[in-house]
Amino acid sequence: MTHTTASRTTDLLAEVDQYSANNYHPLPVVIDRGDGVWVWDVEGNRYMDMLSAYSALNQGHGHPAILGAARAQLDKLTLTSRAFHNDQMGPFLRELCEATGFEQALPMNTGAEAVETAIKMVRKWGYQVKGVPADQAEIIVCDNNFHGRTTTVVGFSSEEQYKAGFGPFTPGFKLIPYGDADALSAAINENTVGFLFEPLQGEGGVVVPPEGFVARSRELCDKHGVALMADEIQTGLGRTGRLFCCDWESVRPDVLIVGKALGGGVYPVSAAIADSEYMSVFEPGDHGSTFGGNPLGAAVGRASLKVILDERLPERSDQLGSWFMEQLRAIDSPHVQEVRGKGLMIGVVIKESSGTARPFCEALDEKGVLAKETHHQVIRFAPPLTVTQEELEFALGKAREVLKA
Repeated sequence: MTHTTASRTTDLLAEVDQYSANNYHPLPVVIDRGDGVWVWDVEGNRYMDMLSAYSALNQGHGHPAILGAARAQLDKLTLTSRAFHNDQMGPFLRELCEATGFEQALPMNTGAEAVETAIKMVRKWGYQVKGVPADQAEIIVCDNNFHGRTTTVVGFSSEEQYKAGFGPFTPGFKLIPYGDADALSAAINENTVGFLFEPLQGEGGVVVPPEGFVARSRELCDKHGVALMADEIQTGLGRTGRLFCCDWESVRPDVLIVGKALGGGVYPVSAAIADSEYMSVFEPGDHGSTFGGNPLGAAVGRASLKVILDERLPERSDQLGSWFMEQLRAIDSPHVQEVRGKGLMIGVVIKESSGTARPFCEALDEKGVLAKETHHQVIRFAPPLTVTQEELEFALGKAREVLKA
């Protein structure tokens, strides 16, 4: 299947080039329709979506239960602000806490907002509960991290491009090598209030930490009275073959950060989740969001969570992901260094001698498969968790053609 760039696509791309800041480098595809794991461009060409909007579409495009909940709520009430109560936020937070096993949740909109919420909460907990001197709190983070794009968050990134030209940055963060429990142990001091980490690094290149790292991190945080803060915005809600990636090592963090698939690909919904020991540091006026917990977002979040649980999407991700990774590893390609991941979060690492991953993604695009490179050398395969094995076989065939060429 060869996809041609016709005049409508050309015109739309030119319009974006003229009116949008040049802060992304997307593939030259203009999508106008989606259904399940499939999307269509404005010329009518069909593609399999193997990115799922960076795991925001775990339930697939246009899931009827999620769209139905959104439509029903649109006809009733969309926004009150937190100045008043609405009838959706309470049930949403209760269902989220019941699913995750925590006492309370603070709803926000984007993942970055949820990370900022967690940082503020753990810092204040450090001062009020742990007794850290004012303005001395430290949070340990990992090299190669990706927790969002706010100035605070990019300030503790190890990726120079994310920081260049945006300083000065928020102090109070300490970087350690990802997956290195000994480095974590050495970095903890009397002012350490939190360890913020991804149990599997997505934007960093689908990097899986050494086995036991998450469990060891839990032990070290317990020993030193440090809050374990798991950013499961991309890895959570079924993506890695468990409801949360930390579940692979039976670890319960102190603060669980969720987003992306919580909105079902329909509406931005995120949350910082913790027990009352941490959440109780917030008082009226400390923190907020006009749209956080709005009735439309809460209704969508409820439906999105229900689909993940009712359709057993973590189990599907585990089974199909194991099969798909095994098949990808069996491809005899001169270009592939390794295939890594968990569940349906899979990275195919391209050897530097073969160039970057970008041309491989462009070749897949030509064959009807949409994947996106990350960290220059990695093709990420992360389809909606509703995908079937037959659909994955289509993607596998195209991947085989591209990787062997």
